Amino acid sequence: MPYLPLLLFTAVYGFASFAWNLPPLVGAAYLVASLSCFVAYAIDKSAAKSGNWRTPEASLLLLGLVGGWPGGLLAQQWLRHKTSKASFQWKFYLTVALNLGLFLYLSRELGIRST
Repeated sequence: MPYLPLLLFTAVYGFASFAWNLPPLVGAAYLVASLSCFVAYAIDKSAAKSGNWRTPEASLLLLGLVGGWPGGLLAQQWLRHKTSKASFQWKFYLTVALNLGLFLYLSRELGIRST
């Protein structure tokens, strides 16, 4: 069930788009942040293999917090990176929860103001 958060986010995003008329820019921002986060994970994975300078975990978590977590989740699964480090995983899912909470709050507040 590693993809469950993505499925839930898709449903929540669809609901928010319908209920609160989100602008397409919100989806575009999530897409750009997700692609950036995926690339950051890929660079870190490559660095880990070659023994080069690594991307700080705080940077990966911050990218996820600002909306890149879908890309981070996909990178974790597809690249098999950061999946077995429990201390990172709980922080990652905390950033997912915080991002989703903020997304719902802002969507509702902005939607209410636009009606």
